[in-house]
Amino acid sequence: MVDRKTLLKGIAEMINSIQRRHPVRVAVDGVDAAGKTVFADELHPMLEERGRDVIRSSMDWFHNPLRMRHARGRMDPEGYYLDSFNYRVLLDYLLLPLGPGGSLVYMDKAFDHSLDQRLDVPFKKASSNAVLLFDGVFLLRPELERLWDLKIYLDITFRESLRRGLERASNASEVEELYMNRYVPGQKLYHIHSAPQRKADIVIDNNDPSNPRITHMNPRL
Repeated sequence: MVDRKTLLKGIAEMINSIQRRHPVRVAVDGVDAAGKTVFADELHPMLEERGRDVIRSSMDWFHNPLRMRHARGRMDPEGYYLDSFNYRVLLDYLLLPLGPGGSLVYMDKAFDHSLDQRLDVPFKKASSNAVLLFDGVFLLRPELERLWDLKIYLDITFRESLRRGLERASNASEVEELYMNRYVPGQKLYHIHSAPQRKADIVIDNNDPSNPRITHMNPRL
């Protein structure tokens, strides 16, 4: 069995070996509480050790305003899947500028959902040798899937997703209601419509974060 650090190092080497004329755009997808942020954060220094500039961002910085996110109702699963995020801003200000023929001028965050307001942040200029490490839910939906140079999916059960959500919750009953009525059904809609595990280049069983294991890898890797 490969330990976590060895697995992460192996993936960092894979990312480092991808040859593009633009920044390598890496998606770290998975259901809620799958460990996406921690996984991407741990990859970050490993890529820097290999001489790569790293752009670290997250879907959490590309929410829609609350009135749009909850327009169908706070507990509505379709609202979670369809209305949570501003994909137009994500495309125009981050993924397309870092892609083929892009300007390399990008914005890595656009909205603070905790304050429910747009962010006034400066644009940055990427090096063509940079790596974008981007974590979040719903990253392999049709309007985004072709824009990633490497697609990683962290796979956990919905039961484990709920357990972790409750473990870090300050209001367990409210969080359980959100997971059971909004998050889990919304993720099921995503899996029906987008089949993210079939689209991913690498699928990692992360039910035990101390011993993750690769269950699928694209043969081209």
